[in-house]
Amino acid sequence: MTDATKRSPRVLAISWGQMDVEGLGTGKDFMLYPGGGRAWDWSETGTRHSPGIQPDDVEELLRNGATAIVLSRGMQLQLRVDPRTLELLDLHGITPYVAETTQAVQHYNELAATQPVGGLFHSTC
Repeated sequence: MTDATKRSPRVLAISWGQMDVEGLGTGKDFMLYPGGGRAWDWSETGTRHSPGIQPDDVEELLRNGATAIVLSRGMQLQLRVDPRTLELLDLHGITPYVAETTQAVQHYNELAATQPVGGLFHSTC
């Protein structure tokens, strides 16, 4: 599922604590990229609400061919983005779209229709 020519899966529905993703089913938090995705397990990279989304989370999106990145901060904007993550994306020439989760999902789905996009989505706080 790492072929950059593959379409990024759409988010079919989002509500507090639950997402439904095309081809992946339902879950709480997701990591999506061209050709697929998986549940986003924060413990793999040490992600916490603060300092936030870690560079290693984004690295997986880039390895899977994402040329645009969407980062959700949660439904109540409690999840931060570690400054090192933004520096990494800048090194790759990518300016991420960072927003509240429902806004992030809407933007991600729009991008997924036309380009290889990756996203990290947190469906609660």
